[in-house]
Amino acid sequence: MSTEIENQFTAADFKNEQTPRWCPGCGDHAILNVLHKAMSDVGVAPRDTVVVSGIGCSSRLPYYMNTYGMHTIHGRAAAIATGVKTARPELTVWQISGDGDGLAIGGNHFIHALRRNIDINIILFNNRIYGLTKGQYSPTSARGTVTKSSPYGTTEDPFIPAELCFGARGNFFARSFDIALDTTREVLAASARHKGASVVEVLQNCVIFNNGIYDSISGKEFREEHTIHLRQGEKMLFGKNMEKGLVQDGFGLKAVTIGEDGYTLDDVLVHDAHTPSWFLHEMLAMMDGVTLPMAIGVIRDVDAPSYETEVAAQVEKVKGAKGFANLRDMILRTTESWTVE
Repeated sequence: MSTEIENQFTAADFKNEQTPRWCPGCGDHAILNVLHKAMSDVGVAPRDTVVVSGIGCSSRLPYYMNTYGMHTIHGRAAAIATGVKTARPELTVWQISGDGDGLAIGGNHFIHALRRNIDINIILFNNRIYGLTKGQYSPTSARGTVTKSSPYGTTEDPFIPAELCFGARGNFFARSFDIALDTTREVLAASARHKGASVVEVLQNCVIFNNGIYDSISGKEFREEHTIHLRQGEKMLFGKNMEKGLVQDGFGLKAVTIGEDGYTLDDVLVHDAHTPSWFLHEMLAMMDGVTLPMAIGVIRDVDAPSYETEVAAQVEKVKGAKGFANLRDMILRTTESWTVE
């Protein structure tokens, strides 16, 4: 990997000359621009960066990066990204997937990438719809959603990406909105600095097939009351004047107003993204912006052994113990081989 110092790159270093081919107003434009900036914040050279995508509107993103890129097949981005990182662990690998590509046909690869804790940075563009194929419901569409493939409303409950992440023993989960540029930049940079599999869910608007799906949460008039920005070591406060907070309520959480019903600032929980236990992290990530404010920012960030590091160490250990120099040497030395005449 490049040994050049951090922050010597600018966002322009990660852009190429291609003009993005997304619909005007699509949230993908904002995410792309913020990703360029986050990559410059991290300071890994473009030549040491690989961006892998599957199929979908979001998966066009590698074409607009001045890095190595791979536009793979539907649902297989995590598998390809795993292979790249395992073979070339010195590279920084980003995976770009939509909610359909990543959680439907690619759902199996998604959970196993997290279980293995391969050091890849997964950006999940979640617009709760299939956009590229013109408006079918996706694994994250809410029950009752009317689409071209569910004209009378879906009869299914959706996946919640955070719930899948924690169920697969994921160690990094963050969330932002496409229009929350500073927050998105913050969490993308944090995901890149995390050693192991990271998931950043970006709630993204599809202006053609699911326009305004997040307006009740992210709209300017609602955001301060319906979202809470979690920051490590800080009180979980929200509201226009930061007058509200989250407190423990039995085994759950409750939103209260400071100074009312006997609640003081001391009662408000302090965010700890680094605690190994994921129970509180999951409760925070499952808040929907209706009964409790939706959490944005880094929700979980816990250290754990990463897959590619463990594999590389195992290979070196076996090579040293067995005297293997390469694959051919191993085959010739093993007693479990035979020759076909």
